[in-house]
Amino acid sequence: MNHRQSYRQKQELERTALVALGLISERHAGVSNIEFQMTYYRRGVDAVLMKRTLSFSSADYAGFHMKCLEEGCTGGGFDLAPAVAGLTKSHKKTTKGKVFCHGVNHTFGHASIAYEINIQYHKQAS
Repeated sequence: MNHRQSYRQKQELERTALVALGLISERHAGVSNIEFQMTYYRRGVDAVLMKRTLSFSSADYAGFHMKCLEEGCTGGGFDLAPAVAGLTKSHKKTTKGKVFCHGVNHTFGHASIAYEINIQYHKQAS
């Protein structure tokens, strides 16, 4: 019962933090859609862990922190919010990059994500 309760508490904390970030429409005015194309990498022979595409609409929460998928990693993950903020500030539509997980694990730089972010803006009336 204690494990189940602590899991629920953790889920509730994560949900509260997500709500606190606000909606995309509030944080990034003019954005209609954000799409992330990501390839997760880890050290080792089978370097590609997973390919993933996520789409967010303006009605979704602006939570762009992706969890690290490496077993045993604590306190890590990938924060793509600065890349989104940079795109929207400059009103650009796409960017590519790579971020590394600096969570606690047996090896430094144990995981990374190569990403492409594509943003669609609301059409402006002429």
